[in-house]
Amino acid sequence: MGLFTSDIKTMNDLFVHTLQDIYYAENQITKALPKMADQATNPMLRQGFEKHLQETETHIRNLEEVFQLLGMEPKGVNCPAIDGIIKESNEIVSEVDDKNVLDAALIAAAQAVEHYEITRYGTLITWAQELGHADCVAALKRNLADEKATDHKLTELAESRINSAAIH
Repeated sequence: MGLFTSDIKTMNDLFVHTLQDIYYAENQITKALPKMADQATNPMLRQGFEKHLQETETHIRNLEEVFQLLGMEPKGVNCPAIDGIIKESNEIVSEVDDKNVLDAALIAAAQAVEHYEITRYGTLITWAQELGHADCVAALKRNLADEKATDHKLTELAESRINSAAIH
């Protein structure tokens, strides 16, 4: 099913489809994060992935709250974008032998995921406001704030120690 199918006739349909897209994505991320934590050699990076797994589980509950507010059952739709990001990350990580370079690759992969989520949540918040779903905005904003904070922490970790260790 492509993004723009005959099932999407209205802006509200597009909003719901995008909500289902990020719901699927968050569920896929809960499967990817434990693997990333296991692969990380830097203890702070490993802890960061473990913490973000807990946050991602909360994001799923927040999305379920949004579905409930809309009077809908939570449901995901395939998200080729997140599947592609995760697949590409797995391929790159599997090619890296140096543990320090591996940690840098893991951060890059995690940030690709974060940036995708940030765009989705930003869009959903705007659309929810415009469509009159003001009751949904708070839960979406909580998720967006967590994603931005995680991206910031990954940047700090990369710039403060991971990247320099990978170069030396």
